Amino acid sequence: MERPRVGELAPPDRLLMGPGPSEVHPRVLQAMSTPLVGHLDPAFIDIMDDVQDLLRYTFRTDNQWTIPVSGTGSASMEAAIGNLTEPGDTVLVPGNGYFGERMAAMVERAGGDPVFVEAPWGEPLDPTDVADAFAEHQPDLFGFVHAETSTGAKQPQVSELTRIAHQHDALVIADTVTSLGGVELRVDEWGIDVAYAGPQKCLSCPPGASPLTLNDRAMAKILDRETPVRSWYLDLSLLQEYWGDERAYHHTAPITNVYALREALRLVAEEGIENRWQRHRRMAGALKAGVEGMGMALNPADDWWLPSLNAVRLPDGVDDDAVIAHLLGEYGIEVAGGLGDLSGEILRIGCMGHSARRGNVLTLIAALGDALEAQDAAVDVEAGLAATRETLRG
Repeated sequence: MERPRVGELAPPDRLLMGPGPSEVHPRVLQAMSTPLVGHLDPAFIDIMDDVQDLLRYTFRTDNQWTIPVSGTGSASMEAAIGNLTEPGDTVLVPGNGYFGERMAAMVERAGGDPVFVEAPWGEPLDPTDVADAFAEHQPDLFGFVHAETSTGAKQPQVSELTRIAHQHDALVIADTVTSLGGVELRVDEWGIDVAYAGPQKCLSCPPGASPLTLNDRAMAKILDRETPVRSWYLDLSLLQEYWGDERAYHHTAPITNVYALREALRLVAEEGIENRWQRHRRMAGALKAGVEGMGMALNPADDWWLPSLNAVRLPDGVDDDAVIAHLLGEYGIEVAGGLGDLSGEILRIGCMGHSARRGNVLTLIAALGDALEAQDAAVDVEAGLAATRETLRG
């Protein structure tokens, strides 16, 4: 076999304004270039402590069991669901988006029985429907998506949902993949038992070490399981020996990714979590104003608009693939189309982390207007840009 001839690594320079990943802050990239140490080196253990403290700050929690899972956001999702779900458990999951369906698939693989509480795609769960589902099914666990990446909808009334679950002695698992670090999230105050996230969205960190937090009640269920967790790699009863006080070997941690996450979380703390929430809302508000100024609308209603992921309804007759290709080919801007029930109907435009900046929003609105005009869509690009500028000035 001949030796392969591989050229220099030269990925294109993109403006990442899709559903993730977002642009990575230069300080995070620099952190990834620092020397490796061993995953049990005392210096790395200090770094682990830093990451856990910073994650607690960002999640707004005092949970001892707050760690980065070695893997992408799907790994922290599967760690949460797979550890909490025992064979035969009934798990109530949301039927209002793509990632509720993924929850159900993971529950089934863990041996549980998923049941759906339904709502239209793009709308939140209604607490009354959740209460009715609890009365009918008496689930052991309840999962909901705080920020549904497939629809651009945020789940309001979280405290009401957790209250209902706790009245039935059920644990609550929250998908915060597209909200952690960018949208208001208060794990302890809102009564969330378990929350998982990905680092590549509002934290602007490359995927590879994914946030997870569990309270004592959730960890007690895991440690008291009658059957082992089906995944050895994601078994939190074993991982807690590495991330807990013992610092006992379990696997080789993704050291460089932990460096990156630490630096990304340092940026969160330096900015201040509430200031960061406000910045995301301000930048996304300007994007929203520009879209509406052009004559389009977002898919979700204002009451559950998700600033970090804007689901823009396309004008009639516009091909989403053509818009996406135009933005990428002409401007180097990445956005994405719809999933599931919204496929072909929306564009998913992220406004997350380091991507949520004034210049990026203005560039995106101008480029989007050009892409739509190329398909003879009836949009007013100048009005959209004026609305964006006016919102940014405010």
